[in-house]
Amino acid sequence: TCAPWRTGPTMNRAPLSLPSRAPRRAAAPWRTFPSSVVLICLLRYGQLLEQRHHSWVNTTALIAGCTNAAGLVVVGNFQVDHAKSLHYIGAGVAFPAGLLFVCLHCVLSYHGAAASLDLAMAHLRAVLAIVAFVTLVLSGIFFIHESSRLQHVAALCEWVFVIDILIFYGTFSYEFGAVSGDTLVAALQPASGRGCKSPGSSSTSTHLHCAPEGIAMI
Repeated sequence: TCAPWRTGPTMNRAPLSLPSRAPRRAAAPWRTFPSSVVLICLLRYGQLLEQRHHSWVNTTALIAGCTNAAGLVVVGNFQVDHAKSLHYIGAGVAFPAGLLFVCLHCVLSYHGAAASLDLAMAHLRAVLAIVAFVTLVLSGIFFIHESSRLQHVAALCEWVFVIDILIFYGTFSYEFGAVSGDTLVAALQPASGRGCKSPGSSSTSTHLHCAPEGIAMI
């Protein structure tokens, strides 16, 4: 018997189309307030300035963090389904800059560790930096292949990298317990002799020796 949709001359139907099997990368969760990333970078930069860490490592870490935030803006606003080139350019800027940021702050954490808890935090950040490096390299290796399965593995590595970097930013809450009212001012207008923390004191207990200007910044 003839198919039902062929019984009349007006019963025309478009051919059914199968879903595309082209690999699609999941959107990374980088739409997480890049302005917060900039604020964290500025606060940590100013806090290290208060502790007399006037070094190129601290300045380079600030630049890397702000570059990371700029890349996040591009990644978050240009999705891969609509603006693939811009999305990948933003990712190519944000991911290496984020990796450089965490590596430099690992160095700063070890350099400023004065207590056993400070050293433990430095070890934790070193582990997070290693995880970020491994997942970023694996994401790049899998991304260049045409296999849809490897493309999905690359997207998974990208997500792990993102979560790892966000956890790294969260570890700064340990030092931000000692943030004072002059910290952001020191970041925007650095001056010699600003602040009252010693170079090696990064724990929150050092805030007790400062003027009572502490504010809940985070």
